Amino acid sequence: MEVDRISNLPGHIMDKILSQLSLRDAVRTSVLCSKWRYRWNTIPDLVFDNQSVLVSSQEQISIKTKIVNVVDQVLLLHAGPIHKFKLSHRDLQGVNDIDRWILYLSRGSLAELVLEIWKGHRYKLPSSVYSCGKLIHLELFNCLLKPPTTVYGFRSLKSLDLQHITMDQDVFEHLISRCPLLERLTLMNFDGFSVLDIYAPNLQFFDIGGVFDDVNFGNTFRLAIVSIGLYVNVGYDQSMTLGRTGNLIKFFTQLPSIQRLEIQSYFLKYLAVGKIPGKLPVPCMELNYLSIRINFNDLDESLAALCLLRSSPNLHELEILARPEEQTVVGRVANIWEEDYYNCPFNQLQFGVRCELDFINFLLANSPVLERMTVKPASNEIGWELLKELVRFRRASVRAEIIYLDPS
Repeated sequence: MEVDRISNLPGHIMDKILSQLSLRDAVRTSVLCSKWRYRWNTIPDLVFDNQSVLVSSQEQISIKTKIVNVVDQVLLLHAGPIHKFKLSHRDLQGVNDIDRWILYLSRGSLAELVLEIWKGHRYKLPSSVYSCGKLIHLELFNCLLKPPTTVYGFRSLKSLDLQHITMDQDVFEHLISRCPLLERLTLMNFDGFSVLDIYAPNLQFFDIGGVFDDVNFGNTFRLAIVSIGLYVNVGYDQSMTLGRTGNLIKFFTQLPSIQRLEIQSYFLKYLAVGKIPGKLPVPCMELNYLSIRINFNDLDESLAALCLLRSSPNLHELEILARPEEQTVVGRVANIWEEDYYNCPFNQLQFGVRCELDFINFLLANSPVLERMTVKPASNEIGWELLKELVRFRRASVRAEIIYLDPS
């Protein structure tokens, strides 16, 4: 007789197999044999998405009914602790049933909660979610946060991902400050608050993209990776900042451990508000990767970028993304890079990507250990002229290799 290997697998191997399957396929293993029949209902991670719950109907009522029934049955039959609960079905709108599911989960040992509401209005989180005291990771998409004033804050939370969310200014500030173990914070497309006061002593990763007026860091000395994008070109009145510390100095004062920085969209324009020093008071000694989206025709942005480059002596990799806009100071900005050729050596720089001619010339003349520079123009119209200019530029590094990429 043949040996029934499936029935005789060790328990931990069965659990490993189930963890690699969608919830739908995990439930279907119950037909294999008696040993597998109830094995699925102890898996700790429950994911309800389009792969786990197949919906053929186009009617919203039928879709809701099927998804709700599936989640109800799984929670009813589940016999072990639930560590992760993810609801991310693209056909499901926010429904009241989610409230009772979260209430049920809050009474257990839930460590990871992911709610992605792809359709309809913002789903208002129930107050029970703030009772999940063992939460380590919280991820919300298209949600409204209005917690009771006495309970919000997650003492064990280490990772927070908020996208397309709405909450008031005071709610945001209290939420961040009452997560003392927070290490990763992602904010994308938010409304209801416009000032980002980040007070998080254990924060190491910060990724933000949206519309805001100001950003302030406090007690963020461990923050190492930052990607920040301001999506709207907001006009700043420089006269209002006379005599005050500029945004550039204020931003980097609380980031002594910054290692990787991405300045996206119009955020460099924000950093250029106020006084722009020649160098930062304290250099970014640990910064090894820098990505900047810049309008080379904006004098203040170019000065801010130059200050950053002078203040980053250990930079290994640099990415410059040109953001062309109509300005009237092109000649003056070009002279900035020409005048500063020998005042800003990049002794550690090894890689660079996408920039305009004056800046390319500036980098080549100031990067003695440069190994590779990749240049990709925005259009074919300037490709040939760009190549002719590139071969003329002198290089401080004898090993520098220039790679030209055709526009995509």
